[in-house]
Amino acid sequence: MSNALAVATVTQALALLIEHNLHPEIDMAVSVETRKPPSDPPTEPTITVFLYQVTHNSSMRNNDLVTRASDGTLLKRPAAAIDLHFLISAYGEEQELVGQRLIGSVVRTLHEIPVLPRELIVEAAERPYLAGSDLAESPQKVRFTPTQMDVDETSKLWGMLNNTPYALSVAYQASLVLLDGHQKPAPARPVRRPEVTVVPEVPEVPPEESLPPAVPERSAGTGGAAGAAGAAGSSAAASAGTAAETAATDTRTGGTGDKGDAAAGATAAPAKRSAKKAAGARSAKSEATGGSSAGRPAARTRNRPRKATGGGAGGAGEAGGAGRTDGGGS
Repeated sequence: MSNALAVATVTQALALLIEHNLHPEIDMAVSVETRKPPSDPPTEPTITVFLYQVTHNSSMRNNDLVTRASDGTLLKRPAAAIDLHFLISAYGEEQELVGQRLIGSVVRTLHEIPVLPRELIVEAAERPYLAGSDLAESPQKVRFTPTQMDVDETSKLWGMLNNTPYALSVAYQASLVLLDGHQKPAPARPVRRPEVTVVPEVPEVPPEESLPPAVPERSAGTGGAAGAAGAAGSSAAASAGTAAETAATDTRTGGTGDKGDAAAGATAAPAKRSAKKAAGARSAKSEATGGSSAGRPAARTRNRPRKATGGGAGGAGEAGGAGRTDGGGS
């Protein structure tokens, strides 16, 4: 961003750039002037820098419009983006090809240094007629690019210069030059209270891996039911064993009375029912234990018949004797 003196400052800085880079190819004194080609060509080595056209930059033309608030306060300073078109001509002794040597030096300088250096802008602004130029503080750099002109365009350009003979020359375009307006926008409001918000970052939770099914533990109630079923089975087995031993004793003693047979049958029937109940209890225990142990085989219980006690044997003998007495009486 710069003021209206930027156009003249660029022209003067371009002349200084050409003048400072003539050596070592040119070992003669050369006058670099910022004016249009003269109607009377000079015989001394001379280079003219002529600004023949100023155009608006097409890419930045509508990029920086005036911005105002609802109450009309200026918020953004307007700036004009322009391009500068220069015609650089060389004069000198034709026998020694001075003009061609000077044009070659100009082309080499602008190809090697296409961007206008800041120190040359500052030096150009030291001229009394350029005092107050602020082009050096502009962040936008000025770049020179050659302009291709055919014979027709060159003829039209030189035809505009009345009574000016043609001289060997090159054309260059300088862009981008920004010209600021006089008005200054209102300063932004200061920050009254800075606020900083810290948001914790939640780590991403990886997907859970599939775990094998847990084996349920055997509860106390299941163990107690199984123990009760085992006790009932043991009691039934003991009763069945006692009844069988009583029947065997009757057979050995040879008792065949009806009352003895009826007593033996009455004793054997409850024993068979008890044995069936014990078998059902063992089956229920096996199913319950097999389902809760996840495939493990249930422990097999082997019941052995107990031997009859003395009281039991005596009772059986008395029953046999009563049978035999009844039989003898009958």
